[in-house]
Formats: sequence, structure tokens, C-alpha cells
Amino acid sequence: MGKTNNVLRNAHFLGTKIRNLRKRNRLTMEDLSARCIKINAESAPSVSYLSMIERGKRYPSENMLKVIASVFQKELEWFLDDVPEEQGIVPVKGNRGGISGMALEPGFLFSPEILQIAIPEMLAQTGVSGRQFAHLLIRAHQEHHQNHFPDLERAADEVGNKQMPISLEQVMAICKQVGLKIKWIDKSAELSDPGSDGGVLRLVRSWFEPPGTVYVNKVLKDQPARLKYDLAVYIGHAVLHNRDGMKTVIVAGGDRRGEVREDGLGVAESSAVDAQDILHAWRDFECSFFAGALLCPKVPFRRLLDQHAYEVNLGGMLDVTPSVVMRRMTSVSPYRHWHYFDAYPPGKLHAVYRGNGIPLPWGNMRMVQDPCQHWAVFRMINQESRETSAQISLLEANGETRLYCCESVKVDDLAGNSHVLCAGVDINPAIEAQGGDAAALVQDIKQACVDNGGSAPIASSIKKDLKAVARILNIGWIERGIENEARLICPRSGACPRTPACHVEQQVAMPERRKR
Repeated sequence: MGKTNNVLRNAHFLGTKIRNLRKRNRLTMEDLSARCIKINAESAPSVSYLSMIERGKRYPSENMLKVIASVFQKELEWFLDDVPEEQGIVPVKGNRGGISGMALEPGFLFSPEILQIAIPEMLAQTGVSGRQFAHLLIRAHQEHHQNHFPDLERAADEVGNKQMPISLEQVMAICKQVGLKIKWIDKSAELSDPGSDGGVLRLVRSWFEPPGTVYVNKVLKDQPARLKYDLAVYIGHAVLHNRDGMKTVIVAGGDRRGEVREDGLGVAESSAVDAQDILHAWRDFECSFFAGALLCPKVPFRRLLDQHAYEVNLGGMLDVTPSVVMRRMTSVSPYRHWHYFDAYPPGKLHAVYRGNGIPLPWGNMRMVQDPCQHWAVFRMINQESRETSAQISLLEANGETRLYCCESVKVDDLAGNSHVLCAGVDINPAIEAQGGDAAALVQDIKQACVDNGGSAPIASSIKKDLKAVARILNIGWIERGIENEARLICPRSGACPRTPACHVEQQVAMPERRKR
């Protein structure tokens, strides 16, 4: 032990290396201390002691350093070699994902005057409503900021006092405090227009009527997790917007919210874009984000995710829905490269977040006829299983192949429609953050998939590297995904990277089926 202490005394860069690793992985000192406690509570450093280690005021014991090394999947000797790191310590702050691009010429074509004329015409020709377009703008803003909205987090924390779990009784008490009255209604699910939504059942869950009445469907009495979410949305409206005159409605069978008639059904939407559309879209987003932050406050929820390796089935512990759990993951995780899908069969996207800029296989404006069937959400839509499923996928994006891992689960909405929720991460940045060659590693996996008809087991040597990344990120379903075959996916079947291409196989198979 004395020899180890002498080595530690000579490791002048030990504290700096720990700090650099922590910042590179976007962990606070509280996060790192919590992860160490999870591995070995007796040898884990406290936050204050960790601070002194990073500043060179204290040196960790051998056991403590082993725990820290385990968190970052490093050998003990790496901390003790007395050699500073060559790699930069933190990610580039400007790399936000989601939205990227360059200035377009000629610039006059993108003047406000021209856009005000062109955008409504474009929406009319594509069948997109003004409010849908407004929600698309909000989503782009959300992705650009990687789901980081501290003002909304603080507002929710002040109202809920960071209680987790927060009970239905506590949520209803907050409703009363902010001046909301609850009235119960009785409505049944109805089949929506098959031409627009594929014939899914639509059920009015609740709506807000100024100045302070919330009408709630009686079916939510037996669904406390969903009832808490709806009430939390209206608490957000009361807190953020002082219960103003804007009417909103929450409908099962889709994310569509809007004005309501006296019967509680949404009004028709047009392709015109006006200030009211933008205002509705922004307040929809704010109130929904607030609701998630109220039910799953950032600091305690992040600790819970760390303790349970980001399992998507944590909703039962908090009495919240899987959708809330998975959407909040993208916001509270120190890792910023997430995506989230909510997909209805046969190919309709009702919600999407892509903080890593992942190309979409389909949009949330209308159903796509030729999506790639190898995406995890599409594979699960066609399966009966309600168990979670992890998948490693490779996708060509912006001239390079990206490696993704996602966890998907099939659930039913309040109207009885089956749909698939999917949360995932882009693994390339995590590999690069640890000094690995992401491009070479991904190319090896891709080549194996190409040689094997589109999917292939991951080689043992690559598994080892990916498992180290999974443990650093502390996301358990990445390790499970590694044990399954990696799959080539693409945004559209017409751009299939497989040999033979999927759409060619389908064209050959169709005449054969007709003969039979």
C-alpha cells in the first residue's frame, strides 16, 4: 500500500485527468459521486472530497481510485502515468446537433416578405396545416437547444418542490392552489377519418376552459399516471400563462392539441400561418415540457436513471407513463445525443425528438408509403410482444455512417390504439469522447452487415469497446443491444444499402404472391 501511495504522490495530473474525464462525459461532481456510490459505497468519494481531488488538494486511496476508474472504464495505471492528456477535455459547445446548415444564396429569396407568401402556398399544396408547421418550428427550436430549457425546469421545481414521486393527491392540491377546478365529462372513443390518420381511435382526454376549469374524461379516474400528466399540463398553463383565454384540448390517438368547441372536439385547421398558430404551438410545448419536469424533476430523476441504468420501465416506480419517462431521459441526461419516436401503425409518427440530428424515416405530418422496415419501431409495430427490445443500427447520415442504439416498447394509448415508443442514442460521439476511432469501428460493423445480407453479430473485439462505452454512459440497454445483431437501416426503402435491396426483394415477391 505504501508503494501505491508513493505513486499517487507523483501523479501530478491525476486530479486534472479525473476532472477532464468528468467534464468530457458531462457529469457533475454529484453525478460522479453517485455513480461511485453505486459501485462501492464504502470507497466512493463524497462531492467535497472529489472536489479536493480534482484540485490536487487530496489524493484518493487505491480503492477509491479503482472505483473512479471503473466508472470511466479506465485501467488504474492510466491515472498514474504522470502524462497529461493530448485530447481536448470538453466537447465543442457549438455542436448542438438537431439543426445545422450554412447561409443560402441568394439571400433575398429568404426575406420575411417572400417567406410570408411562399410558406402558406407550400403548406396548402402539401396538406400541412399552419399549426402543424408551427409545431415543426418549435421542434426545430427544441432540437437546436437539445431539450435544455432551464427556465421551465425552475418553474416546475418551484411549484412541485422537486417532489418525486409526486402523488395524484398532491397534483390535485397544486391544481387547487393555482386556481384550477376539475369537472368530469363522459366521452367515448370515436374512429377518426381513415384518410388522415389511418383510422385510429380518437378519444378526448381533457381540455381547459378559461378562466380556470379543466374538463377531464371519466376514464382517466382509473388511469392515475395519465391523469397526473393532463393535470400537470394545465398547471403549467396556469403557472406560465396565468390561465389566460386560450383553450386547449388533449386527445388520445395523437398529439393534436388546439382550440375546442363546446362539444370538446378540435376545430378544423387551415394551411394559413398566423400569430395564433405560433402562440398555440409554443404554449403546447411549454406546458408539455413543464408537465414532464413537474412529474420527473431533473435532479432526483437523473439520480434515479443513474441508479437503474436508464431503464425505460421506471414509470411504475413513479406512477408516470413510459412516454414521460422516455421523453424526460432526453432532457435530463448529461449525454446530449438522444432521439425519441412515438410511432403508430402502419407508418405515422405522432411525436419526435432528435437532438442528434438522426435522419427521419418518415414525418409526423402524414404517413409515408415506403419507410425502411428495419427500424426498431417498425419491427416492433408488427410484433405482439410487449417486452422492451434493444437494437443496434447503422445509418448513413451526412456522408458518414452513424451507430445508434435504441430501446423500444409497445404500449396502448387511452383510446386503445397500439403504438411504439422508442428512445435512443448516437454512439459515435461517445466513442470519440473516449479517444476511439468511431469511423473505423463503425465501418467494421457495417462491412459485416453488408457481407451478411443486412444484419450481423457484432465481433467480440468490437463488443468489448462498445460495452466500455455503455458502462461509461451507464445505459443498460446498450449492453443488451450489443448482444443482438446490428442492422443496416435507411430513411427510405428506395435508398436501401443492402444487397439485394429490400425494395427489389418486395417487387420480386409481389408477383409470386399473386400467382399463389
